Amino acid sequence: MISIREIKVKTILSPSKIYAWTINPYVGCQYACSYCYARFMQRFSGHQEPWGKFVDVKLNAADLLGAELAKKKRGRVWVSGVCDPYQPLEAEYKLTRKCLEILAQSNWPVIIQTRSPLVLRDLELLKEIKDLTVGFTITTADDAVRRLFEPAAPPVKVRLKALGELRKAGLKTYAMVAPVLPGAEGLAELLQGKVDYLLLDRMNYHYADWVYRKYGLEDKHTEAYFQQIKGKLKLF
Repeated sequence: MISIREIKVKTILSPSKIYAWTINPYVGCQYACSYCYARFMQRFSGHQEPWGKFVDVKLNAADLLGAELAKKKRGRVWVSGVCDPYQPLEAEYKLTRKCLEILAQSNWPVIIQTRSPLVLRDLELLKEIKDLTVGFTITTADDAVRRLFEPAAPPVKVRLKALGELRKAGLKTYAMVAPVLPGAEGLAELLQGKVDYLLLDRMNYHYADWVYRKYGLEDKHTEAYFQQIKGKLKLF
């Protein structure tokens, strides 16, 4: 059972260390990936529920965005940094879509990162954004491994199919392999023709260490393994 809270916030466009700006229409994420660095948000949200068991919906996100874009220096906007902008609740609330509509009208550059095929719902809108890149986080080619580390997230095949459709539609695409999980070596073949580039990161957070230990995968949680995968995927 997930606790859903509708809230209003004071700001929506935040500075980012990765890109110029980031927008997070939601606090929390239904996908609850075991390794997720965004778990730190629980400390600031006031929620007692475990990560993945709560989501705050920022009802006034789009209203704020229009006003803030007029005041801020133009720069690339990351959608999103600490939540999945297309997690299941987006089908109902459409906050990400509303924000993208404003970004398209304002002609700001956008980079999207998601795990969800729901992004395809907005395909025609995405085509209207002149400077746009859409990426999927895909951490392994082995869906059995995916189920161990991110059981609530969409299957690997579903993400790959969505990536292919985005690329076929003429959009610039990428894959974020972070963290590099066991079975990631198989992504080289699966991503051919679907992405313009690939990002790899070992992401040395320790939230999911217990998963490696429980399933005897410690040898896949080393710098040597990361370098091995990096070598196999360097064709990108």
